[in-house]
Amino acid sequence: MSQNPTKHTKVLIIGSGPAGYTAAVYAARAMLNPILVYGSEPGGQLTTTTDVENFPGFADVIQGPWLMDQMKEQAKAVGTEMIQDHISSVNLKTLPFEAIGDTGQKYTADSIIISTGAQARWLNIKSEQDFRGFGVSACATCDGFFFKDKEVAVVGGGNAAVEEAMFLTKFASKVKLIHRRDSLRAEKMLQKKLMENKKIEIIWDTVVEDVIGDKDPKNVKGIKIKNVKTNEIDEIKLDGVFIAIGHDPATQLFKDQLNMDKDGYLITKPDSTETNIPGVYAAGDVKDKTFRQAVTAAGMGCMAALEAEKFLSH
Repeated sequence: MSQNPTKHTKVLIIGSGPAGYTAAVYAARAMLNPILVYGSEPGGQLTTTTDVENFPGFADVIQGPWLMDQMKEQAKAVGTEMIQDHISSVNLKTLPFEAIGDTGQKYTADSIIISTGAQARWLNIKSEQDFRGFGVSACATCDGFFFKDKEVAVVGGGNAAVEEAMFLTKFASKVKLIHRRDSLRAEKMLQKKLMENKKIEIIWDTVVEDVIGDKDPKNVKGIKIKNVKTNEIDEIKLDGVFIAIGHDPATQLFKDQLNMDKDGYLITKPDSTETNIPGVYAAGDVKDKTFRQAVTAAGMGCMAALEAEKFLSH
């Protein structure tokens, strides 16, 4: 295989999605000719979200994949070079920074914006994946609204699961929290609020075996659950299932080079997207475990590009 010559850029953006695309728009408009390298799932988590009702500027419901397409085209139109490749290694200890793709392509960059995102952890049952976006969700703030006066379940036992369950009581008539252990990992304050909420019922020592529903049109009708202590199988009728067993940020690539927290999220300076290495920035879900919204990711992408531009001008 012939080696392509090294590609050099002032700004290398790794990862797409609202953070990467917005960073690209700002960097391109600043005449920095950015290169954006996107992997096998361009657009990130939003491409698995159908109805988007909370992105500012759209009075009518829009589709997640459409929104990502528009952002991508906008970034291209203002002068971003888009390359499909999977970055397999980076060296942030040299200047310019270096990155190598699976294709063998070598990239060098004066600054890097990391927007590799995160993935929700799933139970990985076939039926769960079949009904993703049709009653099975990993984001209550995104999809809770669609379950007004309906019954839903939340799977998990940490802060995220408890927060999602509480949030869903605004819409749902009943929320069942399903946890595989007999106690929650969530903070005590949260647990107290949860226990006091009349709409929430906790089902302990239980795992979800199967999601049950109609194929055409696709919608969830219930779940099959198993008590891990008695092995008893039960079926619950409900309209939606929220999986809240955590997220994994895509940061393996930067281990031992960039500062991360215990969950692998990149750490940036306060009110900034700058990592511990000057010239390297992180935007979106790769560093944000609090909000995880398209609009906050886009905002961080903008910040990263402006910070990169400032860095490069010195």
